[in-house]
Amino acid sequence: MVNTQTTSVTAFKAWIVSLDNRLLAIIVGLCIGIVGGLVGLSLATLGPLFTAAIVIGMLGALYILTDVTPALYGTMLVMILVPFGTFPVDIGLTPTLLDLTLAAFVFVYIVQWVTGIRRNLTLVTPHIFIALYLMWLIFAFVLGMRYGSPSATTIRQFAETLLSISMAFVLVDLLSDTRTLRRLVLLVMALLGAQGIIAVGLYILNDETANQLLNILTRIGYPGGFVIRYIEATPDLGERAIGTWIDPNSLGGLLAAGAVMIAPQLFAQKPVLKYRWLTFLVLSVVGLALFLSNSRASALAFGGGIGLIVLLRYRKYIPYLSVLGIVFLFLPQTQFYIDRIFQAFRGEDLATQMRIGEWTDSLNLIQQYPFVGIGFTGTPTNDVYTDVANMYLIMANQIGLTGVVIFLVAMGSVLLYAWRGWRSSQRDPELDSIHLGFNVALVTALINAVADLYFFRLDFQASITWFWLIVALALASSRLVLQRAQAAESSESTVE
Repeated sequence: MVNTQTTSVTAFKAWIVSLDNRLLAIIVGLCIGIVGGLVGLSLATLGPLFTAAIVIGMLGALYILTDVTPALYGTMLVMILVPFGTFPVDIGLTPTLLDLTLAAFVFVYIVQWVTGIRRNLTLVTPHIFIALYLMWLIFAFVLGMRYGSPSATTIRQFAETLLSISMAFVLVDLLSDTRTLRRLVLLVMALLGAQGIIAVGLYILNDETANQLLNILTRIGYPGGFVIRYIEATPDLGERAIGTWIDPNSLGGLLAAGAVMIAPQLFAQKPVLKYRWLTFLVLSVVGLALFLSNSRASALAFGGGIGLIVLLRYRKYIPYLSVLGIVFLFLPQTQFYIDRIFQAFRGEDLATQMRIGEWTDSLNLIQQYPFVGIGFTGTPTNDVYTDVANMYLIMANQIGLTGVVIFLVAMGSVLLYAWRGWRSSQRDPELDSIHLGFNVALVTALINAVADLYFFRLDFQASITWFWLIVALALASSRLVLQRAQAAESSESTVE
């Protein structure tokens, strides 16, 4: 990727040199005037702190446009740390920071194809089904317009959803070597650890101070007022950790899959982090933040993911984990948490009862529009709604049972592709834990989706991007495992 950046910069310099000196002077003068005016406007309206942040961000954006790697890293940083941030200056529309970084990432990738830097596209079998799912989404969106015209926000969110899904194609093509993939794992761990520290820190602070800190983010489009969240909206039942994700359930979805992604690194032959104690510290912070979010669906999904990792790879640790599980069940500090999980299974608490009501309404809607759903832009009648705390049901509401089947086939193909490389990965110390972590993280997200909708609902773009990033990394790790195994077999055959 360094060569790619050098080529891009060289081409830009050649274009500058080709310009007439007088034209170049005019362009430079206009640029200086425009930048100076915008900086002055920003100082007057936003103050020096946010102006400095914008200037630094713009410089970073210019750097991003020279290479796809910082564009990818910028997307991940925004997605995990400031998922609901928007452009701080009103320019007629309000793109989110995630919109800008994700679009820049895909744009730079496309430019590399246009300029001839990239010539061969790497595709794998699951891409066929993901492409089919992508086309079905577009079909359902267009067909759903009979129930209402899409707003500018809906169009923007749907376009970003398509961009997020495209990462499943782009990252498989970009992550062509083990070193690049391991660096990406390190970045994800660092960002998840940072979000965990933020979530735990805000939880520990008194509510007023934490709320004041979160309200600083209103300058970049975050909701204002009192944003601290409580269990069933009742302060007496306890606070829920939200970090900068504001919603505790969407935070839980991020952290559950992230923790499962990190966990195999503790036992890796060649861990991404040199010091295992540091990996344990990151995992502990992420796990604590997950626990404090009080997202029961995410906690159960995390437990299922860890259980699958142990069954697949570390059966010798089953007795130790069993002891830890028993201790967790009977600790005085966890009794309220355990009781709430059992309340959910018995349908006794308010949140679960609301979910059951939503599921019932959703099943009635699916019976009326079983094959293609009602789309994303409107509803046939005013008493119909599509939001339901279950990703598969909201999918069926909006893209029909046909769309759900296509999605499940696509996810099944990703996991089947991973299974093809499973035995080979166990002989590859650099990729073993990474391959296991990414693919079980996908299973964790799919389990989590049974009781949450954030991986599909258009206004939670960060959660959608996170889900498809997991899919992309699972595919990329599987491809590298199979590629390295094939190379090793060819090498052995040559030697013989």
